[in-house]
Amino acid sequence: MEEVKAYIESGKLELYVLGDMSAEERAEVETMAKAHSAIRAELNEIEQSVMSYADAHSIDPADALRNRVLNSLLTNLGDDRTFTRGKFNQPEARVVPIKPTTSIFYKYAFAACLLLLCISMAALGLVYKRLQQSNQQLYSMQVHEQQFAHQVKLMDDELSVFHDSSYRVVKLKGTPHSPSSSLMVAWNPGKKQVMIDMHHAQMPNIDQKHQYQLWAIASGKPVDLGVFDATPSDSLQMKFMKPILLADAFAVTVEPRGGSTEPTMNQMVAMGTL
Repeated sequence: MEEVKAYIESGKLELYVLGDMSAEERAEVETMAKAHSAIRAELNEIEQSVMSYADAHSIDPADALRNRVLNSLLTNLGDDRTFTRGKFNQPEARVVPIKPTTSIFYKYAFAACLLLLCISMAALGLVYKRLQQSNQQLYSMQVHEQQFAHQVKLMDDELSVFHDSSYRVVKLKGTPHSPSSSLMVAWNPGKKQVMIDMHHAQMPNIDQKHQYQLWAIASGKPVDLGVFDATPSDSLQMKFMKPILLADAFAVTVEPRGGSTEPTMNQMVAMGTL
């Protein structure tokens, strides 16, 4: 009995249940289990404890994932640990086959690890998506900041023009053809620069086939200073027109898109003299 007790306390039975033994060591344990009922009973109790632990700590995966994993494990991780029944002189020496609890334990452990991996990948995908959204928001804020800085610069340029004594500011008023029209023209004779204030422009809407054309009246003759569109995209700009050295007045007419060589007098919408 002392030999049986020492064998039980040696830890070999636990290693056998966990499958951590060589073929020779497994054969030795099976021989001892056949010869001693106490060892066989201890083996059954250890296996029952392992099964209880596995059931208590197992995590049920999704049905589809669980079936796929278990089918793979049943194919590749089959447990061949069974006892061969034999006849012995003593009836009590018959050994009941030990249940393959080790494979069940590994099945659930592998399924739990795979499920945890799937959850981690899903969480990583969510973090990546939120990072992309944050980057997009940051880009939008940068674009908005650049637009704001551009608008501030345009306003500073506009103020500098109106405070520069070298510029002559001419206010063009509406004609009977368009009484509500108005436009500010800034002209620097020394630099031959002509600009129009699109921010405060009041011009009637026209179709896409026409444009506004600015004219300078010099010595009684019209001089083309270029075309422009009174659209919202131009509303924050001081728009540069063609340069001119001499001018007695400025006028705006509605012309076919691209401009005309001579002003259409009955389509004049604004005019101002120096």
